[in-house]
Amino acid sequence: MSRETMTSSFLLMTFAICELIIAVGPSELLRLGAIDVDGHFTFHPSDLASVSSDFGMLKSPENPLAVFQPSSTEDVARLVRTSYGSATAFPVSARGHGHSINGQAAVGRNGVVVEMNHREAGTPEPLVRLKEMYVDVWGGELWVDVLKKTLEHGLAPKSWTDYLYLSVGGTLSNAGISGQAFHHGPQISNVLELDVVTGKGEVMKCSEEENTRLFHGVLGGLGQFGIITRARISLEPAPQRVRWIRVLYSSFKVFTEDQEYLISMHGQSKFDYVEGFVIVDEGLVNNWRSSFFSPRNPVKISSVSSNGSVLYCLEITKNYHDSESETIDQEIEILMKKLNFIPTSVFTTDLQYIDFLDRVHKAELKLRSKNLWGVPHPWLNLFVPKSRISDFDKGVFKGILGNKTSGPILIYPMNKDKWDDRSSAVTPDEEIFYLVALLRSALSDGEETQKLEYLKDQNRKILEFCEQAKINVKQYLPHHATQEEWVEHFGDKWDRFRSMKTEFDPRHILATGQRIFRNPSLFPPSSSSSSASW
Repeated sequence: MSRETMTSSFLLMTFAICELIIAVGPSELLRLGAIDVDGHFTFHPSDLASVSSDFGMLKSPENPLAVFQPSSTEDVARLVRTSYGSATAFPVSARGHGHSINGQAAVGRNGVVVEMNHREAGTPEPLVRLKEMYVDVWGGELWVDVLKKTLEHGLAPKSWTDYLYLSVGGTLSNAGISGQAFHHGPQISNVLELDVVTGKGEVMKCSEEENTRLFHGVLGGLGQFGIITRARISLEPAPQRVRWIRVLYSSFKVFTEDQEYLISMHGQSKFDYVEGFVIVDEGLVNNWRSSFFSPRNPVKISSVSSNGSVLYCLEITKNYHDSESETIDQEIEILMKKLNFIPTSVFTTDLQYIDFLDRVHKAELKLRSKNLWGVPHPWLNLFVPKSRISDFDKGVFKGILGNKTSGPILIYPMNKDKWDDRSSAVTPDEEIFYLVALLRSALSDGEETQKLEYLKDQNRKILEFCEQAKINVKQYLPHHATQEEWVEHFGDKWDRFRSMKTEFDPRHILATGQRIFRNPSLFPPSSSSSSASW
């Protein structure tokens, strides 16, 4: 490094530290240890810019004051305690892999982003306990790395997300869902214990037996009550292989009846994964999401769809070990006999367990190679009650969406009894509800129907349709514009949610990017401490 470069870097660091001193006060900064040689703070513009936007790319980037790269739970606690004890509290937001959609991990110009998945900081490695069948993991650990570590011992977590490059703390702050949720519940239903840093900077171990209220509140709590620094995840013996099957339907009624039948099955005689997706565009069925359909034999909607516009694809898998390879075909044949799919539409592939779980990452690499990954993602994820899913199909899939889309549309049912109602996660008040996930990508140089404003307007129309039709949907990965909307979102859970905010984060330090608590008339500041300035 040249002398000029070193001088420039020194001046840049000095300027950034001075900004932080002005923001939080010199005594607080010195207690925080921002000038320590451990390198946990970074003020470099490129580092600040790297955490200023997220996967959604829907918000204008705004650099934080600093990025903090912790190596331990105490590091995180020290940072939060400094904010909580300062004259002017500053926002603190934990960031995993940056896969929020609407800036939920942002803190604004006066805040500090805690970069939880910064491995170079020396965070703890996953620790597998074979006898007890669990793994202890750092909150910023990516699920793909948890999987690799547990597979070394022939074990794996029970419930997943479709995409593994997400942090443990991030998915547990929402719910964590995929096609296994009908049987094992979401990821938050498979947690045994947590270490949490509250908005007061207190480190609290919590579980079913200890600090139970905080334990359930943090799970699905959108980061409002604490930063998850350690999670103890339940494990099961891992299968070796997966038989992955896709079948097509032209009737939505038959499609949903078969899905609901499949999620009613438990025990050994069942499929291990049940998902589905909607095909409103003939190009979609042969695109990256449906990549195992042979490109030499593309599926034509017109050849199998009676209405000529919409198809429904059921995805199911059966896990097995190599020793069961001679009986797996017969077992699957028995399971599929009661399904009413289009007989000529069966597509099957067989692969290693890890390859199935990591399937979306392979699609990501393809999109990155075409510069189609780093684009805005105006995603809309909804939980739709079973009683209204047919109305949703008519109004949205066959109505608002037309015959063009720019990404996968997932749809699959879940059992409410697999969700613990004591968690902060919100679902419709029916025994079966559906996830509908519109996972679209916006292209600036594409057709009109692929542009960001068009897709955002379409999302707005979908939500308006649900409201007018009185379809009581709940947003998953929620984003609301007003606190009144948040109150409606949480419903019966709101009073408990607000009470926990008062108890565990009275100065509104944590996860301000969610923009839940802003109205003093609904959420008065703690009498013993002034409210943070947003």
